Amino acid sequence: MSLLSDLVNLNLSDSTEKIIAEYIWIGGSGMDIRSKARTLSGPVSDPAKLPKWNYDGSSTGQAPGEDSEVILYPQAIFKDPFRRGNNILVICDTYTPAGVPIPTNKRCAAAKIFSHPDVVAEIPWYGLEQEYTLLQKDVKWPLGWPLGGYPGPQGPYYCGIGVDKAFGRDIVDAHYKACLYAGINISGINGEVMPGQWEFQVGPSVGISSGDELWAARYILERITEVAGVVLSFDPKPIQGDWNGAGAHTNYSTKSMRNEGGYEIIKKAIEKLGLRHKEHIAAYGEGNERRLTGRHETADINTFKWGVANRGASIRVGRDTEKEGKGYFEDRRPASNMDPYVVTSMIAETTILWKP
Repeated sequence: MSLLSDLVNLNLSDSTEKIIAEYIWIGGSGMDIRSKARTLSGPVSDPAKLPKWNYDGSSTGQAPGEDSEVILYPQAIFKDPFRRGNNILVICDTYTPAGVPIPTNKRCAAAKIFSHPDVVAEIPWYGLEQEYTLLQKDVKWPLGWPLGGYPGPQGPYYCGIGVDKAFGRDIVDAHYKACLYAGINISGINGEVMPGQWEFQVGPSVGISSGDELWAARYILERITEVAGVVLSFDPKPIQGDWNGAGAHTNYSTKSMRNEGGYEIIKKAIEKLGLRHKEHIAAYGEGNERRLTGRHETADINTFKWGVANRGASIRVGRDTEKEGKGYFEDRRPASNMDPYVVTSMIAETTILWKP
């Protein structure tokens, strides 16, 4: 195994200027991350200078067999924490050979919203809180849980330490450092309320980059769990019963909200979000009805309400924002399996562009 490890960790720059680029895209389910690698003649830092590529869309549920070619357009570059050196990870979106975005390409529509002059002027900031659950490989039961049984009730696990409270910390810390190495704006991690469940945060990031960074962080996390022999789940309610679900709380502010008098802008934005509650819920992740029950720090899926420091609300405003009269708010409705391109752009569209 030491020889294999030595070869995996070879420093290519000792012998060649060539680099490896791992092209990453989202498959047909909207949550399955796919990737493949190619050799480039030398280091690249601008996505526009990377070649387009293609793949067999009939094998990812994104094209018919008789016309299976899907084209990858490189959109964002990150350093590769697995191969290191000058090697890169490339976030791509997906198009037909004629240049039309395929239905599962949610980035293209989001980029149009984020490039609108009114949105650009507001410099929208996002902080995305990605919750996830680590599962034992062969039984798909949370890490640290007794096989066929349950651990003690919730309480000691949130931000807990100790062998009987924190399960999978090596994976979590490896992911944290790998994201920092890659250039992802990861801002923190913590153990969650349900044992075997964790969270990382990405941001503050501006506009479309928040989606690129979260997808890159998800890719790195699943690669690490692959090595660790653990299954990664983004299911919003992986265990039924008196256990917390998994969300992707989305923190948001605009330039107007961050400036003096911003609290009034925040309240107007929240009012608009309430008017489009059903449309947002429909776009906020599959299976979210199992999570948004009005229990376990959620608001009921059919109810829209907001409050200061209220974790049982749809929208939470922080005490500091209320006190300072400016700042940000948190949309607590998105599920852990949400598409960040969809959620971030929809919040911007509703709060900046939409006229009730």
